[in-house]
Amino acid sequence: MTTHRIRVGIDVGGTFTDAVAVDATTLQLVGQVKVPTSHHHEDGVAHGIVEALDRLLRQTGHAPTDIAFLAHGTTQATNALLEGDVATVGLLGIGTGPAAFLTRRLASLAKLELTPGKRLPLRYAHISDPDDEHAVRAVVEQAKEAGAQALVASEPFGVDRPEGEQAVAAAGRAAGLPTTAAHEITSLYGLRKRTRTAVVNAAILPRMLATADLVDTSITKAGVTAPLMVMRCDGGVMSLDEMRRRPLLTVLSGPAAGVAGALMQERVSEGVFLETGGTSTDISVVRRGKVAVRHATILGRTSYLNALDVRTVGIGGGSMVRLGNGRITGVGPRSAHIAGLPYACFATPDDLRDATPATVRPMPGDAADHVVVDAAGGRFAITLTCAANALGRVPEGDFAHADPAVARAALAPLAAALGVDVATAATRILDEGIAQVKTVVDTLIREYRLDTDTAVLVGGGGGAASVTPHLAAMTGMQGRIAAHSEVISPIGVALALVREQVERIVPGATQEQILAVRAEAEQAVVAQGAAADGVQVEVTVDPQTHAVRAIATGATELRTQDRAHRTDETERLHLAAASLKTDPSHVHVLAGTPAHTVYGADTSRRFRPDRHPVRIVDADGVVRHHAADATVAATTVGQAPEVLARLVTEATSYGDGGVRAPAVRLLLGSRIADLSGVLDPQPLLALARSELRSRAADEPVVAVLEARR
Repeated sequence: MTTHRIRVGIDVGGTFTDAVAVDATTLQLVGQVKVPTSHHHEDGVAHGIVEALDRLLRQTGHAPTDIAFLAHGTTQATNALLEGDVATVGLLGIGTGPAAFLTRRLASLAKLELTPGKRLPLRYAHISDPDDEHAVRAVVEQAKEAGAQALVASEPFGVDRPEGEQAVAAAGRAAGLPTTAAHEITSLYGLRKRTRTAVVNAAILPRMLATADLVDTSITKAGVTAPLMVMRCDGGVMSLDEMRRRPLLTVLSGPAAGVAGALMQERVSEGVFLETGGTSTDISVVRRGKVAVRHATILGRTSYLNALDVRTVGIGGGSMVRLGNGRITGVGPRSAHIAGLPYACFATPDDLRDATPATVRPMPGDAADHVVVDAAGGRFAITLTCAANALGRVPEGDFAHADPAVARAALAPLAAALGVDVATAATRILDEGIAQVKTVVDTLIREYRLDTDTAVLVGGGGGAASVTPHLAAMTGMQGRIAAHSEVISPIGVALALVREQVERIVPGATQEQILAVRAEAEQAVVAQGAAADGVQVEVTVDPQTHAVRAIATGATELRTQDRAHRTDETERLHLAAASLKTDPSHVHVLAGTPAHTVYGADTSRRFRPDRHPVRIVDADGVVRHHAADATVAATTVGQAPEVLARLVTEATSYGDGGVRAPAVRLLLGSRIADLSGVLDPQPLLALARSELRSRAADEPVVAVLEARR
């Protein structure tokens, strides 16, 4: 069943703005358009967003009122920092005595380098008493006269006692300046890091506010009634109002859109996503159905910004081949795009007549070892895409597909110079280029402990076919190119969930305090438009840092996908067996809900206790969780508290490292409630009760417990 409602995702890139329409029920792609990004228009990138939306609606035959969800991702914040195009920040330090000494030292943040030779424009001013309204107003005016276009208020212990920062921030806003209180950006301790994160946020605030207002106004004028959402750097989306408060969350959101698309469209539960453009490849990890996230490095310093863990390699579809001493010495990082040269494989046979190889210096400062062919049609670059097409690695219909015969003709002069056949030359090019990608992939697999037998390599981006198939062949891992790989980023934007993270430092956190952090995260995503009934919250309590973290996600409407494509029992059994690395006859169903099935396979080990590996498989056939040894219990909501209390008590370990409750996951309705981040039994059971609250007593629940050794 389909509806006329659509979800729209728009990805604003450096060169092009891509927009896609996805059916709101089936989540299938129904339209896509590409327009040049309007950097130089008087309305900036907002003009391109509206133009792309208008073309998309005309192409698909939809009205603005048919849009159920609208979100856009943008590199604007990232580009502003990379290019040094930021506002002058007035940093207002607060405190007396020792506190004043600490905040005055923050003036050195003016040394932060945006680009080589260009530092962050920062003006420091000091406020001794934030309750002295007259003095505060005078300092705000002083900062304004010094050229400040945005303000940051920061005070030691502002996380625990925010009143001073709040008073100063109120004065700044009353003076007409965008103002950030440091505790509003993050509630983690560390005055310098917290302030640095807030200062960078303020530096991009005026520019992002202007764009947000233009886009919002334009979308409203176009008749769109769905609220506008913006892509975050952790793979979720946030409301426009939240973006106005914390635009820093959009920094590094470009790669996040692509991996969100792989996660939602390709239904990857464990693997590596490689988004390949013309110049580079962004590499990220999906583990247990979640994107890998870490604190981002911005302007050369770690921040409190939680962003996708992405590693970028200077290898893309347009990467040029390099030659030295009669052999291929490298591929990239210079690309044909930057060199202003066309790909040889996209030439016509007539263009390649009388082709001879040569080496050139594409740009001043480059080595003169980059391979080109000079032919009747001009000069062409030999690229990674040329090699992939010559070997037939790029499927027909792919964005990067070229006639393999033409690609082989393009490589023939180079192969002759190397004294090998074309296939060997093409293989050497791919080996040399993909080796750089493989090094990073191997590192990520090791860091995140991915199982190479079950993890999958998924390629996205216009250059996916030039990297992912050969990497799969080199590693022996499963590999595939994502459907509609050239627009995987806007698809990710269209399918992304509303996301919010709340993090607090709470030494010796009680179960009431943990539940309060959880409730704050849940309320935050609901306030941004997520449907309350579908919100999932993952809570982690770190006993070493005393950090209590709650990550809430939810859709802006309760999505009910078309079930026609879903797997049957036999398919799911075989998928579980493949993941468990055993014959299907040795696999049995342990429990299930309408949305998930739990499979197990007992293993006997001589002289050691037997293990009970478990796999949780969803209705689409995606393995949502791998457990090497787990206990599974099927019960009901009414009986679950008593059952869980007994199981948790039995599986809790006590030792030198303290009390360690088991990792618990509850299968409830259509979701998996992940409680594995809590080590203390009592808060764990309290969180479990909060998940069960308001559900019918006879509703089935499946608990999966893994003891911590």
